Amino acid sequence: MSGKDRRVTDEEALLLHCSGRPGKLEITPTKPMGTQRDLSLAYSPGVAAPCLRIHQDPSTAYDYTAKGNLVAVISNGTAVLGLGDLGALASKPVMEGKAVLFKRFADVDGIDLEVDTRDVDEFINAVRYLGPSFGGINLEDIKAPDCFIIEQRLRELMDIPVFHDDQHGTAIIAAAGLFNALELTGRDIKSARLVVNGAGAAAIACAELFKAMGIPHDNVTLCDTKGVIYKGRSEGMNQWKSAHAVTTEARSLADAMKGADVFVGLSVKGAVTADMVRSMAANPIIFALANPDPEVTPEEVRAVRGDAIVATGRSDYPNQVNNVLGFPYIFRGALDVRASTINDAMKIAAARALAALARQEVPDEVGAAYAGRRLRYGPDYIIPVPFDPRLIVTIPAAVAQAAMETGVARKPIVDLEAYRRCLRLRLDPTADSLQLIHEKVKAAPKRVVFAEGEEEVVIRAAIAYRQAGFGTPVLVAREEVVGERMTEMGLTGIEPLEVHNARLSRQNERYTEFLYGRLQRRGHLHRDCQRMVNQNRNVFAACMVACGDADAMVTGLTRSFTVSFEDIQRVIDPQPDHLVFGLSVLATRSRTVFIADTTVHERPEPEQLVDIAIQAARAARQMGHEPRVAFLSFSNFGQPMRSRAQHVREAVALLAARRPDFEFDGELSADVALDHELMRRLYPFCRLSGPANVLIMPALHAANIGSKLLHKFGGGTMIGPLLLGLDRPVQVVQMGATTNDLVTAAVMAAHDALTR
Repeated sequence: MSGKDRRVTDEEALLLHCSGRPGKLEITPTKPMGTQRDLSLAYSPGVAAPCLRIHQDPSTAYDYTAKGNLVAVISNGTAVLGLGDLGALASKPVMEGKAVLFKRFADVDGIDLEVDTRDVDEFINAVRYLGPSFGGINLEDIKAPDCFIIEQRLRELMDIPVFHDDQHGTAIIAAAGLFNALELTGRDIKSARLVVNGAGAAAIACAELFKAMGIPHDNVTLCDTKGVIYKGRSEGMNQWKSAHAVTTEARSLADAMKGADVFVGLSVKGAVTADMVRSMAANPIIFALANPDPEVTPEEVRAVRGDAIVATGRSDYPNQVNNVLGFPYIFRGALDVRASTINDAMKIAAARALAALARQEVPDEVGAAYAGRRLRYGPDYIIPVPFDPRLIVTIPAAVAQAAMETGVARKPIVDLEAYRRCLRLRLDPTADSLQLIHEKVKAAPKRVVFAEGEEEVVIRAAIAYRQAGFGTPVLVAREEVVGERMTEMGLTGIEPLEVHNARLSRQNERYTEFLYGRLQRRGHLHRDCQRMVNQNRNVFAACMVACGDADAMVTGLTRSFTVSFEDIQRVIDPQPDHLVFGLSVLATRSRTVFIADTTVHERPEPEQLVDIAIQAARAARQMGHEPRVAFLSFSNFGQPMRSRAQHVREAVALLAARRPDFEFDGELSADVALDHELMRRLYPFCRLSGPANVLIMPALHAANIGSKLLHKFGGGTMIGPLLLGLDRPVQVVQMGATTNDLVTAAVMAAHDALTR
């Protein structure tokens, strides 16, 4: 569960959804479609062969089609997030988003389907006949009690997993936290007294799963807006509430909470008072999961009970109960064994695996990202964080094993360890690494100066940087111009940005003296330095960073890289024993490739190529990749031998003499470097154990042209070029960069400042 992030504005969200290709999804073929032969194999007449094979044996649909990795995300929009009944069409952005999360976290392909009916029978009939198309059904944002009827009937009618995430996702993550909270407070699950406030889909699913875990029926008190659900109550009841009615004298939530060990809230803000918290048993466990505002905040709990363990649905507090920890990985495991359903055993296995993961030592990269929190098993860390890279291995394997043990797996996994190895390779680590960088910067915010502060896209980026919690943006601009731009952009209600007018700044004289001290022996007069500080925003911004008035800077939107870089070099030197160069990072669906040097050195000498390779390999490791470095050329190991390839051969020999701690080889042509099968077939002696992921280019023109061609024709996301090797954190974006490009550059610059 995660409520709307208040640091994201409606305007930003709308802009993201409508920019470029509208929406968040597209369909990409997985087989070549370039020639008539390709089309003949993929469609007519070739498609007849798999059709006939599937007709003979329906199970082979998993072998010949995408069914086995395809989930339908289905809703009628009757309970969209916290927004209520918006209808099927208005739910589409949420369903697209859910499909994106499936892909991002577990490499599951999701297709959103919005069914335009509020009639339960019509909805069931619309979905039940879709079974042949999908490996699983994820129901979403359907109001209670309809969701109970729909899920139950579809599970009976279909032979593929049907999972209503609003119910079970929340229950599974809450159960994981509950396992650990009970253990930390020394409680036995069979004797714990638990109160659940709310009687909607998630609350009832929580009650059912907790009971399946071992909490006795009579130890769970369910409450709704009318009070305790007790035996004999008639008002506001239905069959799902009645199933959880207990014999009790308690009639109100306050009554129920007296002496209770655990409170789980899935209701509304403010439902729990300080007196209710005070009345609970020693070492109370309080899961206040209402979104966007919990029933009681952790601060309110701490004010009256210092012995409580608290979880919420929000990312800005410890112990976030977030569904993204569950549903992608649960479906991953279920699909991989071709499960016919997702049963209680699989849900409990997922919860236990999450609980066990929280008890393990947190990886360094995860711990560093959440430096503002203590990520060590204890009251403030009972649930793993969403970007822990171990989730993709741990949860699907546990779910798959439970499916096999309970007899619902139609394709059992023989070697679970081999399966875990496959899971590790399903996702490229770049996205997780970037998110961890974001979290690390949020934990230690930095001042980043945007040199071109009068540009609309820069103003938007500065606001986004601040609202995301990365730190303080500083604009080099005229204050009145920024004010006019913000008015034109409709941003009059936004908190003013910090603006520095270079000509009027109180630091103008100090910066001029600093610059003159650097440049006086390079032929620059004092008045030349004064003019640069007054008139050149890159110089002024760089002086802010060099003199300690900002942590990092971003520029490049309106000027070429060469011009911007020359301005910066007047103020900031290279790091000692480092080479300054540009590293472009291309992240696609299947792999990430680091390309260097794409910005600085026109034709690097062999020694420079070696330095670039070492620094690029270090950067790749920082982003979660084990570097496999290829020195590229038009030749492979001297064939053909040309003078222009000689400096690449020399660089490989020089690097070998340094005995680096990463794989490397060359010279290699690009196709061989990136195609490991081709590499092994033609050059079995090559030292690379897989396709190269760090490409060291022989010259600037090849690097720049190649990286941009890869991006434009290969798709994916281009990060950078990242400027490496300067003595102060600076990033230069490409001319025409977007708001997201600028924010990413600012975060990378801030992270650079943190790691020095």
